[in-house]
Amino acid sequence: MTASLHRFAPLALAALRIMSALLFLAHGTQKLLGFPAPPANGLPAAFTLSWTAGVLELVGGALLVVGLFTRPVAFVLSGLMAFAYFLAHAPRNFYPLLNGGDAAILFCFVFLYLVFAGPGALALDKR
Repeated sequence: MTASLHRFAPLALAALRIMSALLFLAHGTQKLLGFPAPPANGLPAAFTLSWTAGVLELVGGALLVVGLFTRPVAFVLSGLMAFAYFLAHAPRNFYPLLNGGDAAILFCFVFLYLVFAGPGALALDKR
């Protein structure tokens, strides 16, 4: 059974990459485009930390969806999420569930995994 599951590992990795990237991309579209709903505190001013994070979420998420420059993009995005957690979430409360940082931690480690595992199947990096 392990051998039959192992042959689907590249597809499972691609599914993890694509779905994580689509969810991450949605954070960028919300911050920069106000879609599907504008952020509670409004759209960020250009060249602020929040705006820069939105650009990285939008561009980096799109690159990960198609699997282009996966490893370096995932490295940058993993760092972005670690930075976001310690800057924006950790000061609110020690517990991630209470400080709203659980998604940032999860994105950080999924992207860190992609740095080492690569894009999986269905990626432009494979061409």
